[in-house]
Amino acid sequence: MMDFVCNLPFLSVVVFLFAAVVSAVLPPRASRAFTTVVESLVLAFSVAVLIYTAGTGTFFRYNMGHFDAPWSNQLRAGVLEALAATVFSLVLLLSHVGGMRYVRVDIEPKKQNLYCTLLNLVGAALTALSYTNDLFTGYVFLEILTLSSCGILVIRRAGRTTLAAARYMVLNLLGSGLFLLGVCLFYGTTGHLLMEYIKEGVATLDATGEYAVPLTVTIGLVSAGLAIKAGLFPFHTWMPDTYGTATPTSSAVLSGIISKGYIFLLIKIMYRVAGVDTAAMTAARHILYIFGILGIIMGSVWAMQSSYLNRMIAYSSAAQIGYIFVGIGLGGEAGFVAAMFQLMAHALTKPLLFLSGARLTEASGDSPAFSDLQGAAHRRRGAGAAFTVGALSMVGIPSLAGFCVKLNFAAAAVQHGVAADIITLGTLAVSTLLNALYFIRTVIRIYTPSEAKWGVVPVRRDVGLFVSAAGFIAGIVFLGFFPGPVTSLISRGLSMFG
Repeated sequence: MMDFVCNLPFLSVVVFLFAAVVSAVLPPRASRAFTTVVESLVLAFSVAVLIYTAGTGTFFRYNMGHFDAPWSNQLRAGVLEALAATVFSLVLLLSHVGGMRYVRVDIEPKKQNLYCTLLNLVGAALTALSYTNDLFTGYVFLEILTLSSCGILVIRRAGRTTLAAARYMVLNLLGSGLFLLGVCLFYGTTGHLLMEYIKEGVATLDATGEYAVPLTVTIGLVSAGLAIKAGLFPFHTWMPDTYGTATPTSSAVLSGIISKGYIFLLIKIMYRVAGVDTAAMTAARHILYIFGILGIIMGSVWAMQSSYLNRMIAYSSAAQIGYIFVGIGLGGEAGFVAAMFQLMAHALTKPLLFLSGARLTEASGDSPAFSDLQGAAHRRRGAGAAFTVGALSMVGIPSLAGFCVKLNFAAAAVQHGVAADIITLGTLAVSTLLNALYFIRTVIRIYTPSEAKWGVVPVRRDVGLFVSAAGFIAGIVFLGFFPGPVTSLISRGLSMFG
């Protein structure tokens, strides 16, 4: 059994890469169906690895090639890696299924198989980032993720997609460059690329006091590079155009899991490369905390000022990313648990908002303007209900994931002194108020009856969206009702990191 399970992380990456090649030569309809099957298969692999690692309480490594560590490329699977891979593959599958009809409408038929190829590359990159134990392999798949993400954005030739893709590419390449510099410095100071061996070298250098400044610069470069790629304030400016102009599946994938892949790699580096204690001694953690706080406030303010639904959801993403970096900045087990829980909650909630918001927009003359969305929930009742669940979770209504997110951050804050307690709790209070202002306002607007401006809107049953929304809502409610087992699982994963 163990021999079989140990092959699944590597097999997951290979299956996605193989599917990317096959999808490129299939007809559009067959390509979409084949990609859905592959996403479901990898989800099953990820769940199997999660069940095995959680059940045995151990992790395992997989050496690629015929060389042993420290010279091989290596994958490592523990509870946290398997949990991340499961969330990424689940959200990718639900986003693809939920936005399938828009893929057929928004993308030229001759390019739909290429779109499936790009989705498979996204899946391969996210799975590899979840399991990789090698920094350079991480960098390679970072670049694959960047290029494929840009591809799923620009493939829809409408509006400002080209400009949005260019802006997205420039900032992401800047982040990639900083990350690569950090990887080179880690290799130069320790002589290794595998995470455990780098950590041993960093611990030795830290104990002797050698290369204190280079280590600080290295951790700062890696943190800055991944923060830029994830869209931390003030590097979030690509979000409104990127999320607002892409086809709904792309918006769901970009907002739900792609930025989370970068953040999860940063968490791995903080724990398993730099070491939590060494990272805590640098200014990088405090800087991430400060910009996370600013991102929460400013993202919420800009979302409240938006006149368009898609831009409001995009600015809200900037605020929610800020929460994760606040958790990383707080540090300690409680801070990282809060960050990981928010990573999962946001990965499930934001795609639901984008997919249901697209249906509401479609029922309002394809206009995302709030002035045209009045009464949209009566024209698309299922989409209205799904959007309401996502919005209430963002606000932090009890029994939904967003409430438990805020509770975890409050618990993490009180363990880090009076200053962190006051700043974090104050930010949570202000953010909750602002979230309520723009999300509750939106829910009220879509449920407010309007004149028959759009006439009779034909009902188009979308089974894919129903299945997708049901899956996302089930995940949000599960996290809201059963946060204890999830946080316990995250804590066990973090202990395996150490």
